[in-house]
Amino acid sequence: MPKRFITPVITRLTVDRSTASFVAQPRPRLSWTASADGDWRQASALLRLTRGGLSIEHRHDGPECVDVEWPFDPLHPREEVALEVQVVASDGSRSPWSAPQTFGAGFLGDGEWHAEFLTDGAGPSRFRTEFAIPTAVTRATLFATARGVFVAHLNDDRVSDDVLAPGWTAYRQRLTLEAWDVTAQVSLGVNHLELTVAGGWYTESYGFGDDHARYYGDEVAVAAQLHLEFEDGTASTVRTDGAWSVSSTGPLVSSGIYAGEEFDATRTWTGWRPARVADRGILPSARSAPPVRRQELVAVREVLETPSGARVLDFGQNLVGRVRLVSRGRPGDVITLRHAEVLEGGELALRPLRRATACDRYTHGGDGPEVWEPEFTFHGFRYVQVDGVAELRAEDYTAVVLHSDLERTGSFESSSPLLNRLHENVVWSMRGNTLALPTDCPQRDERLGWTGDVQVFALTAAFLYNCDAFLASWLEDLALEQSAADGVVPVVIPWVIGWEPTEVAGWGDAATVVPWVLYERFGDRSVLERQAASMRAWADRLRRRADGTGLILGGFQFGDWLDPAAPPEHPERGATSPDLVASAWYIRSLDLVARLDALLGVADAGYAADAVVAREAFRARFVAGPRLTSDSATAYALAIAFDLVPGSELQFGDRLAELVRAAGHRITTGFLGTPVLLDALSSTGHANDAVDLLLQEECPSWLYPVTMGATTVWERWDSMRPDGSLNPGEMTSFNHYALGSVADWMHRRLAGLSALEPGYRVVGVAPHITARLDSARAELRTPYGLASSGWSRRADGSVRVECTIPTGARGVVELPTGAVHEVGPGMHGWTL
Repeated sequence: MPKRFITPVITRLTVDRSTASFVAQPRPRLSWTASADGDWRQASALLRLTRGGLSIEHRHDGPECVDVEWPFDPLHPREEVALEVQVVASDGSRSPWSAPQTFGAGFLGDGEWHAEFLTDGAGPSRFRTEFAIPTAVTRATLFATARGVFVAHLNDDRVSDDVLAPGWTAYRQRLTLEAWDVTAQVSLGVNHLELTVAGGWYTESYGFGDDHARYYGDEVAVAAQLHLEFEDGTASTVRTDGAWSVSSTGPLVSSGIYAGEEFDATRTWTGWRPARVADRGILPSARSAPPVRRQELVAVREVLETPSGARVLDFGQNLVGRVRLVSRGRPGDVITLRHAEVLEGGELALRPLRRATACDRYTHGGDGPEVWEPEFTFHGFRYVQVDGVAELRAEDYTAVVLHSDLERTGSFESSSPLLNRLHENVVWSMRGNTLALPTDCPQRDERLGWTGDVQVFALTAAFLYNCDAFLASWLEDLALEQSAADGVVPVVIPWVIGWEPTEVAGWGDAATVVPWVLYERFGDRSVLERQAASMRAWADRLRRRADGTGLILGGFQFGDWLDPAAPPEHPERGATSPDLVASAWYIRSLDLVARLDALLGVADAGYAADAVVAREAFRARFVAGPRLTSDSATAYALAIAFDLVPGSELQFGDRLAELVRAAGHRITTGFLGTPVLLDALSSTGHANDAVDLLLQEECPSWLYPVTMGATTVWERWDSMRPDGSLNPGEMTSFNHYALGSVADWMHRRLAGLSALEPGYRVVGVAPHITARLDSARAELRTPYGLASSGWSRRADGSVRVECTIPTGARGVVELPTGAVHEVGPGMHGWTL
């Protein structure tokens, strides 16, 4: 009998990696997800585009439904279209058409941007204009950007729920253009448009120690262009120019990312005068990353009184955002909010903030209660000291969680409450460090896009959230800053530090690693195509540095940053040779670029051959008999994970396990050794040692912070000492996601869920069953649909392994018994 196919349903359709209302390019990539019972397979698909009242269909042959090229004529600037998809099986059966997805082209055509930037200096300002609408509007689209951060109001209504727009990009090379549909907000007759702008990241001072300076400029500026299309077929444009009015004397007294915000409700915007036109600068480009938005409200858990008599709100969770308050005072009363992540000696621990005062002030304006939330700043905090109120009511204060609007995709759960809390801490640290950029920390006078942090965390990030567009946008900035630095990838993107960029191993390699992660986890081949020049430029820069030796020797390196053996004030002085670390990462990037060229069909440029030479040089310099010259866990973990000395994996794995046991299964690795440590143990037959490391509760370990009440991942293994005192180092954060990269091992190895082909087209299921746990399970919404893998121990001592494979994909299951099964879509299980 012929095989029976179950008709699928289209459950998801994305354009340019998202379901947003606007896309950033004329030929966006398409992906769709079908769901069906049984082993249904797509043979082809029909794509239907409705534009200008006409529908066009295109037949897409083959099973691919992820990162499909745009098959229609390019989108026109500002065009609005609707897309539907229908999938067809090999027997000719068809799904219903998907619900239409309507979206607009969030970009302008050549020569269409006429808006002028308006400024009134460095402080917060509000710009205003009025315009008349004589006839019915069929479509109104507002395009706007700022050198700073801004909010737009049309007829007194906020235009969107985006926060801190347009975010932070490499401002000297790329400025994001926002696009919002405001059709419902315009009306016949007189309308008014207002833009309130503050400095944000643009006018912030960056640096370390006593070396701080404004990198971009002293003046904030904003520009906007409102396109109006009328029922009679005509159109008009309202744009910022010298005819607008400006006021800098208003309730928004001051605002800064690090300093916080001051708002005086006794004041109104007054002293309106003609606006000043600033230089046009670079042309803005359409937003490709999701905007920052309010994500969650967190209530006060407890009101504390400190030994000094101060009153402090404990929100119970270290988070990123700001506090929304209800003021019940009299006109002129001032409420002050001071933010901190932890307490030390019962008081706010402000030392870790360094120069960031993280202080908001609100002056009560009139009679009766008033609600206020800062608009142009954010803080990293769990505790907030409140001064200036007679009665502190917990219900008057709410924490507003902010981060880029990423969609949660992955989860993990085990039988260990501590392990589950560790995973939740990783999630919260990712939430706190994906606000406009992938940052290192969200609270002190830094909050920078450190390349090393995102490089080591990218695999975990790609599981927890759909961060494809978010990281792809950041990679655009990386490539721009790299071009300005002659192929060197600066350690911070955007680059705002006064140092001369140099080749730093593990940090600059974000240029090669992160694009591969997006390809492997999301099936996003387009990101490799866009970043190919950047990837090669980094590898070429390293090849010139190696100069035929096959090694990267000398010069500045962070090394295995924050190795526990390093002194608190010198976290670069770890137990592993910086030359070994740098040479290992050189080989890693050569391998990735060689794979890139093979995938894209590019002529051999010698990267693979250079990797062979480099491996031989690595063996000659860093291998001493059965050991490495740096007899450290990081050295062996890198050698195994990067296949640096082929044929020595098991030997090095045994030595790595010896070192791990000798340390009592406590951590001896830093930023670059930690992400590959457990994999190196697992792949060489020491998975139980990996589990013992993971479940260790003594410092240094992953679970030690959990036992100390941590709700996010710490920067240092001992950011807080067992006695409650803080690490004496000048650099101490309680919200850094880098060491949370261990969650990727929990997903792939412990629960057993991995991507064997890009985008999880082939799902790997290979759980590690350990006597120290009774269950572990991971679930992920892949580009093909829901996948899961997990195991649980039953009362009779047997173990049940279960998995789910999404429609359109297949699975390869490797059981602990050694048995291997190839399975199709659906749920599967085995009892061992």
